[in-house]
Amino acid sequence: MTYDLVLKDGEIVFPGEGLAKGSIAVKGGKIAALLSPGEHVEARRVIDCTDRLIMPGLIDPHTHIGFGDKENDWLTESRTAALGGVTGLFSFWRSDDLGAATGPWRNAALERSAIDFGFHFGVTSRRHVAELAALSQRFGVTSVKVYLMYKGAAGAAKGFGEVDDGLLFAALQAGAKIPNGVVGVHCENTEVIPVLREPLKAAGRDDLKVWDEQSPGFLETENVFRVSYFGEKTGCPVNIVHMSAVESLDLVRRLRHRNRPPIHVETCIHYLSLTRDADIGNIGKVNPPLRCQTDVDGLWEGVRTGEVSTIGSDHVPRKRSTKGPDIWQASAGFPGIAQILPVLLSEGWRKRGIPLQTLAAATSRNVAELYSVPNKGRIAPGFDADLVVVDPDKETTVDAADYPSHSDYSPYQGMTFTGAVQHTILRGMPLVEDGALTTDIEAGGAYLHRAPQGETK
Repeated sequence: MTYDLVLKDGEIVFPGEGLAKGSIAVKGGKIAALLSPGEHVEARRVIDCTDRLIMPGLIDPHTHIGFGDKENDWLTESRTAALGGVTGLFSFWRSDDLGAATGPWRNAALERSAIDFGFHFGVTSRRHVAELAALSQRFGVTSVKVYLMYKGAAGAAKGFGEVDDGLLFAALQAGAKIPNGVVGVHCENTEVIPVLREPLKAAGRDDLKVWDEQSPGFLETENVFRVSYFGEKTGCPVNIVHMSAVESLDLVRRLRHRNRPPIHVETCIHYLSLTRDADIGNIGKVNPPLRCQTDVDGLWEGVRTGEVSTIGSDHVPRKRSTKGPDIWQASAGFPGIAQILPVLLSEGWRKRGIPLQTLAAATSRNVAELYSVPNKGRIAPGFDADLVVVDPDKETTVDAADYPSHSDYSPYQGMTFTGAVQHTILRGMPLVEDGALTTDIEAGGAYLHRAPQGETK
């Protein structure tokens, strides 16, 4: 047999399992065979992976495509993702009328995205809850998100008037009825925030640390309890997205029980690499806020043990001009999809000794399993040939100008990480070669339809 592609003689990282030297043969967009070191086979293309890591392509579970330049975000952000070894992403999708708007948004992505993509539905109204079962089957979306930060006045300012505990409970009831359904929740008690915020504003505070002080970690933790408790009572698996506080993880540890619905935990790379003391000013504003070093260290320990099961970027591709004029008026969120792997390799593997297979699981296998993505997230025959080849010793310094993203800045600007993406391969198609986008890269991304049946057009 002649294979289409062979990644030859690398250190293969099997997510959640271990490492082994060998080669990977690809045919028809699938992993066709795993070969012993030095084993020769015929192939149309061979990439020498000596002294390189071969990892599964990353699946970013947490992005906000369309928050920058809606018309072009799928084009720019998918190519930025590929440069970081990301071969798939999930983006949060909100619309008053999900039934009417989701198809066109999916089609826009099919026309532009260079990588595979899927959606989480944003639930912000009773209408969404009522339609959730039909929408889930029609569009293959098994995951939804409830935004507790949009309760009351905070929600009204964004045009959301129905977000409350009743909506949360109803969404969990509906989520429990979706096959393999999971409800993610942004946990932040916005009803208490103003009590803390107003004195800080009155004192004239305008620094990054104050964003954490006006919404401290315990306000996340309080919401984590409510979500987990309601999840238990409704029988619905929950996912605490972008967890920022180690106190929240400690609470989850106490609440988890084998006879209760699972409580999943996701964190993001900025909560593993940046703190409220970072010298980045307003561009570090994000919800939930950046925390202290003790939170960073505690969340890393959760990654090590697997108690934090998925890691994303919370990528928001807005311009630097939106991050001001002060901390109170600056937009929340920042780009980061291309830095997932460098952060995990430098801060997780090299600095803290977290096994590569653990990090790979949190960015591939665990994401695919949580969100019911077939044929993704593993290195095994029959799975999609979504792979990334990494030079583990090459240092790279972050410069926003090196990426095609709509965003023109990075909270990691000037930071140097060890571990660089050399090749990114999606279903056997090279997207990145020798650290650069291929000249013929096109919109080859596929939609990740996850329902077992239903309308797909």
